[in-house]
Amino acid sequence: MRRRLRIPILLALTLVAALLTAPAGAAADFPFRDPSLPVERRVADLLGRLTLTEKLGLLHQSQAAIPRLGVPYHKNGTEALHGVAWSNDLNDNWNQKLASGTVFPQAVGLASTWDPELIKRVGSVVGDEVRGHNAINPTLWGLQVWAPVVDPLRDPRAGRNEEGYSEDPLLTGAIATAYGKGLRGDDPFHLKTAPVLKHYLAYNNEVNRSLTSSNLTPKLKHEYYQRPFREALSAKAATGVMASYNLVNGRPNHVNADLQDVVRSWTDETLYNVSDAWGPHALTDLERYFDDKPEAFAAVLKSGQDSFTIDGSDTGPLVTHLTAALERGLITEADVDRGVSRALTIRFRLGHFDPDGGPYKGIGADVIDSPAHRALNRETAGKAAVLLRNSGTLPFAAPKSAAVVGPLADRLYSDWYAGRMPYQVTPLDGIKERVAGVTTGEGLERIALRHVGSGKYVTATGTGPDDNAALTDTAPTPASQWDVTDWVSDVSTLRNAGNGKLLGGDWRSLDTDDDDPHGWYVQQQFSLEKQGDGTYLIRYAGFESVEGWYALPDPYVTVTADGALALAPKAQAARFAKEVVSDGIAAAAEQARAAEVAVVVVGSHPWVHGREFHDRDDLRLGDGQRRLIEAVRQANPKTVVVLETSYPVVVDAPALLWTTHAGAETGHAVADVLFGDVNPAGRLTQTWPAGDDLPSILDYDLVKTGMTYLYDKDRPLFAFGHGLSYTTFGYQGLKVQGEQVSVKVTNTGRVAGEEVVQLYTHQRQSRFAQPVKQLRGFQRVALAPGGSKTVTFPLKKADLAVWDHTRDKEVVETATHDVLVGSAADRIRQRTTLRVSGEKVPPRDLTRTTRAMNFDDYAGVTFADENKVRGDVVAGSDGGWISFTDTVHGGRLSAGVASVEGGSIELRRGSPKGALLATARVPATGGVYAYETVTARLQPGSGDLYVVFRGDVRLRDLALAR
Repeated sequence: MRRRLRIPILLALTLVAALLTAPAGAAADFPFRDPSLPVERRVADLLGRLTLTEKLGLLHQSQAAIPRLGVPYHKNGTEALHGVAWSNDLNDNWNQKLASGTVFPQAVGLASTWDPELIKRVGSVVGDEVRGHNAINPTLWGLQVWAPVVDPLRDPRAGRNEEGYSEDPLLTGAIATAYGKGLRGDDPFHLKTAPVLKHYLAYNNEVNRSLTSSNLTPKLKHEYYQRPFREALSAKAATGVMASYNLVNGRPNHVNADLQDVVRSWTDETLYNVSDAWGPHALTDLERYFDDKPEAFAAVLKSGQDSFTIDGSDTGPLVTHLTAALERGLITEADVDRGVSRALTIRFRLGHFDPDGGPYKGIGADVIDSPAHRALNRETAGKAAVLLRNSGTLPFAAPKSAAVVGPLADRLYSDWYAGRMPYQVTPLDGIKERVAGVTTGEGLERIALRHVGSGKYVTATGTGPDDNAALTDTAPTPASQWDVTDWVSDVSTLRNAGNGKLLGGDWRSLDTDDDDPHGWYVQQQFSLEKQGDGTYLIRYAGFESVEGWYALPDPYVTVTADGALALAPKAQAARFAKEVVSDGIAAAAEQARAAEVAVVVVGSHPWVHGREFHDRDDLRLGDGQRRLIEAVRQANPKTVVVLETSYPVVVDAPALLWTTHAGAETGHAVADVLFGDVNPAGRLTQTWPAGDDLPSILDYDLVKTGMTYLYDKDRPLFAFGHGLSYTTFGYQGLKVQGEQVSVKVTNTGRVAGEEVVQLYTHQRQSRFAQPVKQLRGFQRVALAPGGSKTVTFPLKKADLAVWDHTRDKEVVETATHDVLVGSAADRIRQRTTLRVSGEKVPPRDLTRTTRAMNFDDYAGVTFADENKVRGDVVAGSDGGWISFTDTVHGGRLSAGVASVEGGSIELRRGSPKGALLATARVPATGGVYAYETVTARLQPGSGDLYVVFRGDVRLRDLALAR
């Protein structure tokens, strides 16, 4: 790529510390400082002036200044998921590295707007505020930003659900493209910020995240898991990707050759790929995939990652390990130069070596939390809200009194990837601005916990880390009374009535020194488990182990000899009687009964039982919050439930408004929707299942599990794309003409509103498993009462291509497609058909060598790494099988196999227990990466073939030659 010409303006670079600056005028005449030169020449010039040690240092997240060349310090990795959040500091001062600025709705909320133009504006504002923080402290706030997250939300229990956009790859790609383009800016060469897509690939569980392997079929890898990355990179909306912690088909993603071989093929721009934090160390310290650091770090570099996010600001270990890798011949200096060139290319595009700092250098701290940004935040939060149900209660018609109750009525919370809100407007605040008579309360039970054995009560003894809770009070006092918030599933927090602090711990003792759940290991989480005799056990529901490092499995609260609370196995758990001191639920119901309308604000806490490192067990809202909803509904039929969550939950309410944790303007946005100033048009971006009967969170095969709207045939609680309005819309005249679909949409109601028109297709005939329906396009359109608009969607023949795993390519099949338009996946308003002339996939020719992974079906097998660089194989054990449908085959089997102890593979016709055609004995080959060829004879023929495994055998490929 060539950058546009600019007139050089010789200005001194403004940096923070003398350590980071070059002497005045130093290196000013070097060619790399000349903006009129092509970027390739500038990179090559600077690269040629660096020593090997300096180059190795530039492969680190924290890149030291090189004063002799006028190279400033640079740090990768400012978090900017929905606003500037935090950055890896040169020290460990959390308060210093947590940004204060505009906190937009969580990412899943941004996507629920279904409005790419709006989200590009949001991304641009976040990019401006990154620049503003960089102007304050360029050492702390780097311009490479780790956002957006494009992992598809294929399981609603995943802890990082709040960080993603959608379960649909097209919608995810569209929102990611919009946000990324806003972050990077509109200059054709220079970057406002350098967005990095997270996390490659198929990373959607937190349980044992660095040890679990996502089994991906070639079809789902191409059609589903890779697609959002491909969409954003091909649109030039990002400058690189981040590797994820998990493994895919047995190989850690931190050495996934896709980062070099595949990802870079999606764009003609230079990409700068990065590791996730500590990921390279996991290859040896946790995953044991490599024997030592030089081998592991060499593999990371050769796989296509150009930046190591390790060891804080200390580049020493990286330089040491890569130097050893060079000495051992594991990498060459050319490999180093390749990664450094990519790092430098992005830094040139950020303006680091331009005399004037580039066109975005002038953005200063004054943009942070500006009035314009506050206004955009309110607009976005309002457009993101989804009206799930409406019994006719909404919008409110100027009520004179309101009861606003619930644990989130007067609180706003930020998540792990959010910055600090400089101000807060809670739902209570927003409603108070519109209603004169407002009553409120948290709607919580205040309880006392009496130890059955001693008769004493669990009591807070202070607010310091060594002030352990103990059995002290013989009668309840404020110090032995606890406000219980049941968040989600059966996980609660207990806040002491005396000191206002939460009960928490450190895996051993329990104390009350925390204002709110916080920290990497959230330890303020408990579950009160009722026993058959009416007593309770208190289960500690915080972090029990740390990615393979042992803590205490399934701990419960016990009592030590001196009466202090501690944690122990369940067999040693203490029993407690729960005494309700005051019933906040009943009080809230009385407030609702006395008010004209009631608003119950419930939901999740973004740090409790569902965030990075912690998946949810189920989709239930906490018991106390469910009972609060029911009590208030019975007291006042004009009750609206406002649900603030980061993910789907099962909730029953006739009037139900959903929002994510939506930032400082949450209260204004909620009130805008409740009172009709904003007609809700947010739509769900993932299916809300009706219950908890879900497959294993570790099963990534959507076709087999039926997860997401693409393959789910069950009736959900709320469908993908669902959302209501205060008006109604009619659809007429769906047409398919050429490569365009059009439909007329009319506002048939009495108020202005916006509709999200959604285009789906379904392929009726196919050689391959097809989705129930698949999103092909969407538009959010605004219409006045009685107004109409003809909405058009491009639908090219190539858009209907599927992945043909029999030939390793995309193919458009001859088939009839249902063309469906509506307002949700389950609310199709118009339909027609489209006949597509393509090709018929021929029978499988197994006389040619066929990769085992290109099977048609499987059971009882896993997918594994062919070697430590690239290639996938099938790992079978006793009774596991793969099948090949509609085959033509010869009579001589040859198969590439590997096995530690030996075994066999059987060929059977028609089913795993069908007629035995051949058996090939597999010897012990010397290891799982040591492949040999085994052979067997059978009769030539055609039809469906099954390969059945006996013993632990890896199958790389097979051929049935004539």
